[in-house]
Order: sequence, then structure tokens, then C-alpha cells
Amino acid sequence: MKHALFLAVLGLFSSAALAQLPPAPIGDPAHPDTVIDFGDPEPVIVETDDGEIRFSALIADTDERRQRGLMFRDSLADDEAMLFDYEVVRPASIWMRNTAISLDIIFIAEDGHIAKIVANAQPYSLRSMASDFPVLGVLEVRGGLTRDAGIEPGDMVRHAIFENVQDASPADGTADEEIPTEDAADDTADEG
Repeated sequence: MKHALFLAVLGLFSSAALAQLPPAPIGDPAHPDTVIDFGDPEPVIVETDDGEIRFSALIADTDERRQRGLMFRDSLADDEAMLFDYEVVRPASIWMRNTAISLDIIFIAEDGHIAKIVANAQPYSLRSMASDFPVLGVLEVRGGLTRDAGIEPGDMVRHAIFENVQDASPADGTADEEIPTEDAADDTADEG
């Protein structure tokens, strides 16, 4: 029994030791003083069986932005997210280095369908969480939110990177009529 307890304690300390990485140098996205500009948040919509869930998402679409992710944040509101744009479809993996808050990791296929969800990713963990499928993007939201909001694999994520944003056309499905300009009216009159 003492031997098993010793191994369990040793395993805890070994895991903690493995989770330590040397500090990133200044200028590296993993350094807290390195400034990474994500620009203005963009709308991202997740369509579930119960309706739409709207997020205001920072877009991680460069190597530096993807490397930083949500590091050093101490909170994330229910309507906030980060959308990682990998630019090409490929297997992806996420870790929680320097990430102080629990996150749900949503892996998204090229067409916008959710391929996989890793819920409640452990803060500061260096464990690699793989997509298991080729994906185009990853959406990170507050830990536990996918369960709370009913977001599941197969649901649709809508954003321009998936080329699936619906047009803002009238609800009846008809297209807005083009209003003729004065020049167009003159052209029509000339044809008559």
C-alpha cells in the first residue's frame, strides 16, 4: 500500500515537473509582455437544435495570434470566444500553456460542422488535445459552456472562414429589388 501511495505522489510531482516549460523570451507570443493585436471581434454563430448562439470572437488567423490564443486571460464571458483560422484543412491540436481559465475546445470541419468537442480543458495543461480529424478551425469558449448551451458535434458554426455565412436577404426569400438609377432610367427610355 505504501508503495502504491508513493508512486501516486511521485506521479503528481512528475506531471507538475513536466508541465513546466522555460519562460518564453520577450517578443515570443507566449511571453505575457508581448503585445498581440487581434483586431476587433467578429460575430460567430453556432446553430444548435435549440437555436442560434451568438459569440463575439477574436480571430486567431496568423501564427502569432494562434500561438497566443487566450493565454494570460483571467475570464471569458459567455458571449466571448476565440476562433482559430488554420487557413488550410489539417489535423490540429491545442494545449493550455499559460491559459488560466478552463475552456471548451470546439474543432470545426471545413464546411463549418463541429467535428469534436473537448470540454473543460484544464488550465495550464501542456497535454495536447488533438482534433482526430482534419479541421479548418477551432472555436474556444468558456469551460462548460458547450454543455450549458447544448452545443454538440454536428452543429453548424457560421463565419466567413467556412464560407457559410447566410445572406441578409428578406425573410420571405425574395431578393431586394435593384432601384434603378437616373442613368438606368434614361437608358431604358432610349431603347424604346
